Amino acid sequence: MKLLTLQVITLSILVATTGFASANAPVGIVIHGGAGTIERSKMTEEQQKNYEVTLADAVNKGYELLAAGGSSLDAVTLAVTVLEDSPLFNAGKGAVYTWDETHELDAAIMTGQKRNAGAVASVTNVKNPILLARAIMEQSEHVMLTGKGAEQFAAAQQLDLVENSYFNSEFRYEALKRAKQAQQKLPHQAAIVADPNWKMGTVGAVAIDNSGNLAAATSTGGMTAKRWGRVGDVPVIGAGNFADNSSCAVSGTGHGEYFIRYNVAADICARVKYQGKSAASAAREVIDELLQVGGTGGVIVVDNKGELSWAFNTPGMYRAKRSEAGTVVEIFADQSEKAGK
Repeated sequence: MKLLTLQVITLSILVATTGFASANAPVGIVIHGGAGTIERSKMTEEQQKNYEVTLADAVNKGYELLAAGGSSLDAVTLAVTVLEDSPLFNAGKGAVYTWDETHELDAAIMTGQKRNAGAVASVTNVKNPILLARAIMEQSEHVMLTGKGAEQFAAAQQLDLVENSYFNSEFRYEALKRAKQAQQKLPHQAAIVADPNWKMGTVGAVAIDNSGNLAAATSTGGMTAKRWGRVGDVPVIGAGNFADNSSCAVSGTGHGEYFIRYNVAADICARVKYQGKSAASAAREVIDELLQVGGTGGVIVVDNKGELSWAFNTPGMYRAKRSEAGTVVEIFADQSEKAGK
């Protein structure tokens, strides 16, 4: 039995045996499943329900750990694992295809207490990359491992390994064929390809526990039709994933090249820490500024007071949050303002 799996199972049992934490504890969790051209007219009722059910399952499982006294680190790990195991999202099981018709996955995790972090890039056979990112943080002296070396470390940690074909899906393969047809010439790194969703799709979670500790976790299959070992923002600490107890925790989704260049996740937390802005307004500012230079996507945020929020500049973002007030699951922009509290 894997160590990380045992930790998750143990905390899950606590939900049933120890009850919830104090009603005054500011525990909470926000998750996302990617942002992009997500519109009601392009989604059947059955598809919408499938997304909503999976998002609710992930956020509720994470919250139950928090409410039972579990750590924010365990909560985001569990929530992201649920999303990685679903074929609906571009992470883990639902990862997109590379140009060469394989799958390369990235992930990152970070705790706000000491700003410890772990990240992995370009792995091809790790069932749950977020568990590998956490193992790197906790069981190695490094922050980021890539490719074959990361896979060797995963084997040494006895994490679940799978054939690359485990990540195959007809839906993603059709997207790859369309992307190849559209990319007759090599685009500039900031170019907008024909379908913006080819560079979208990531899952993530941010949480605060009853000790006031923040954590963030993010996982992705990357960009459809990516080549040459392309790595996006997710494993770049501060770009697509960041946590600092003095400010906030952020997980992003969108056009990774922009998130890297504009240091999106860390920039949001810096505005909270040094300018005294609320996390929600800081996130809104950064996402608005990103759109001005052509970047699209969104973020989820929790601050050190337990305020949960999100911001995005696309027609939709798969998202959910859970606090003492209950569970909220949303997909489309018109379900609430694009910055939600």
